[in-house]
Amino acid sequence: MPERDVTVGQLLLTEYQTVKDEQKTRIGFRDNLLYVTLTVVAAVIAAAAQARQTAMLLALPPVCVVLGWTYLVNDQKISAIGAYVRQELGPRLAATARAGDGEVFRWETAHRTDTRRVSRKVVQCVVDLLAFCVVPLSALVVYWAGGDVSAGLAVVSVLEAVAVVGLGVCVVQYAVPFGAGGATG
Repeated sequence: MPERDVTVGQLLLTEYQTVKDEQKTRIGFRDNLLYVTLTVVAAVIAAAAQARQTAMLLALPPVCVVLGWTYLVNDQKISAIGAYVRQELGPRLAATARAGDGEVFRWETAHRTDTRRVSRKVVQCVVDLLAFCVVPLSALVVYWAGGDVSAGLAVVSVLEAVAVVGLGVCVVQYAVPFGAGGATG
């Protein structure tokens, strides 16, 4: 049985399929993180309300920070894959196929010229901030306003607030100006 030679073009197409599969998997995982966050928030709020224990709300900030950070990291990886395909893999495949500039993987760049892209990015940033930062900060405000704040939990809650604000800064830095801070998607 004769051995088949693998061409550079075949290798590049295989690499493309592999990174696109990873991107698709990461998109599904990232989107599920938002649903998990909403579920956890609802469960903690319901439990705190039923038990009439505002201290239970202190569970929200660490959960939201961990899920929010994981969401942000996955979003960055998704964008990095898109940038790699546009800036590295596409041009290499075009050169191998002797195609003109922009003749391969056109969707990778075409969707970026949509006139509503910036507004969608702004809305996504607001949604991310609401889900991962505003909700846990609101939980802290409710805890602090509840009046039954022990010294130890007050310190914990302030540290949680700092962590949530730090995440918020990262979310905004990543989104503005919709490409700086590593977000190229």
